[in-house]
Amino acid sequence: MAAGDGDRRLMRVQICAVGRLRKGPERDLYDDYLTRFDRTGRALALGPAQLIEVEDKKGGGMSAEAALLERAVPDGALICTMDERGKVMSSPDFAALLATWRDQGRQDVSCVIGGADGIDPALRDRADASLSFGKMVWPHMLVRVMLAEQLYRATSILSGGPYHRA
Repeated sequence: MAAGDGDRRLMRVQICAVGRLRKGPERDLYDDYLTRFDRTGRALALGPAQLIEVEDKKGGGMSAEAALLERAVPDGALICTMDERGKVMSSPDFAALLATWRDQGRQDVSCVIGGADGIDPALRDRADASLSFGKMVWPHMLVRVMLAEQLYRATSILSGGPYHRA
């Protein structure tokens, strides 16, 4: 079935993250890129994207955060952790990966971003995929922006748009 066919189901994307992204430049960038992703992705059967934020108000650490994150992930969703130990890939490879998941009939892909201490090992082990934005450690609030931008870039690549230039 070709992208854009009317009977194709959209592959929804959840960004499940620890903490709250407050108003400010990071939030503005995040919202802009997700709006672009939703607009461009629809014709490709990708999106919409949704941010699901969780907070461990009791201070239970990574295991408590993992439990909250797991509850945020829809039943049957593919889980992709954003983790410094994950696979580093190019933007075209990430776009191809999203297209593969879509073409496999995945209805939900949940990208999981841990808190300041990362993702609990048990949740990392349970994930279907794990991606990294490089060997450097990034603030988890910036990872949301970077992921949103890469989601939009992926739709631009898949649609042949001018945004991505290799």
